[in-house]
Amino acid sequence: MDSIPGIARRCTGRGRTESRADRSRQGEVLVIWVMTGVLTGIVGGLFGIGGAAVLVPILVLAFGFSQQQAQGTSLMVLLPPIGILAALQYYRAGFVDVRVALLIAAGFLVGAFGGATVAVRVPSVLLQRGFGVLLVALGLQMVFRR
Repeated sequence: MDSIPGIARRCTGRGRTESRADRSRQGEVLVIWVMTGVLTGIVGGLFGIGGAAVLVPILVLAFGFSQQQAQGTSLMVLLPPIGILAALQYYRAGFVDVRVALLIAAGFLVGAFGGATVAVRVPSVLLQRGFGVLLVALGLQMVFRR
């Protein structure tokens, strides 16, 4: 029996779907991709995170993506205004500083381009380890902050 990552690769253009069994599982795999998005959305709405902290690890660990493939896919997910409904909920409750958000978005635009330019040139294993260290360091800071 083939693994979900193997089937997912063949059913999403990262390989060819050749067998009848794979074609019959394609619908199941598409549901898994959508449910991955739902999980990421729920966590994003609850904690204000998503792509980096939730989706990238899922793509790497559960689906066998390289670190660069996971990061690129995560960034592509963000192209449409994915967080707009969650942001509206926070805005309506008075928890959004629009001016600060726009200034950060402007900086993010420049920084994301620079970071992506470097990331596509770094070995995947080094990038994955650095990503893991960053998540642990941020998590520890959040847990032990006074």
